[in-house]
Amino acid sequence: MRSRTPDRLCAEAVELARDAAAQAAHPHPLGEHLGMVAEGERLVTHFFASEMPGYAGWRWGVTVARASRARYATVDEVALTPGPGALLAPDWVPWSERLRPGDLGPGDLLPAEGDDPRLEPGFGAGDPVSVDDDEDGERPERGTVRDVAGELGLGRSRVLSLQGLREAADRWDEEFGAATQMAQAAPASCVSCGFLLPLAGSLRQAFGVCGNEFAPADGRVVSLAYGCGAHSEAAEAPKHQAPPPPVIDEMGADPL
Repeated sequence: MRSRTPDRLCAEAVELARDAAAQAAHPHPLGEHLGMVAEGERLVTHFFASEMPGYAGWRWGVTVARASRARYATVDEVALTPGPGALLAPDWVPWSERLRPGDLGPGDLLPAEGDDPRLEPGFGAGDPVSVDDDEDGERPERGTVRDVAGELGLGRSRVLSLQGLREAADRWDEEFGAATQMAQAAPASCVSCGFLLPLAGSLRQAFGVCGNEFAPADGRVVSLAYGCGAHSEAAEAPKHQAPPPPVIDEMGADPL
């Protein structure tokens, strides 16, 4: 428990604490004395402002102590500590929460958690499935659900869940949806555009892929309600008008 009344000799040892803090702060200068606090019986910490670049609001804390019946104080500890208004690093956040779209680079791995709510079991696993005997009475080779699913193109152990589908749809609609400025000024929506490539699955009812190289969403998933000026059925662009013939001054002469 801290003592409310600091030890007199420890409280007066400001210069002793300053010399210790100056040595620790070298080669940077030391700021002014900011005060002290009693840490315990015959134990006082003096604070000095830090002038180190990048440590705004930090301070040097020098703890001095005095032995029982001793007539002088000694330095116990020197440390750089944050003050009340110190500039601190942000709280640590797990990498899975720090990750943002576009952070993944070549060679990086981003494994999905086993309980990822965006995924659910697919058609890639199962117990062996028996088949009927052939005409000769011999039992043919047994197949598995995984083999059959692979032949049908369904050999994925996990697929998007309902939550995953909704999150993907929200992202796509936010960037290339009906509420965007581009869609508001478009002559028509993507649902009637010849450059639209339909998706498969349940999302094909609301989204497709733009296949127009001149469109702002080329190669991107777009909402069927999205649109841009590169619509295949947009109004015909105005034709280039020929410039008027040059005017020739036949009344005067140009000086040579």
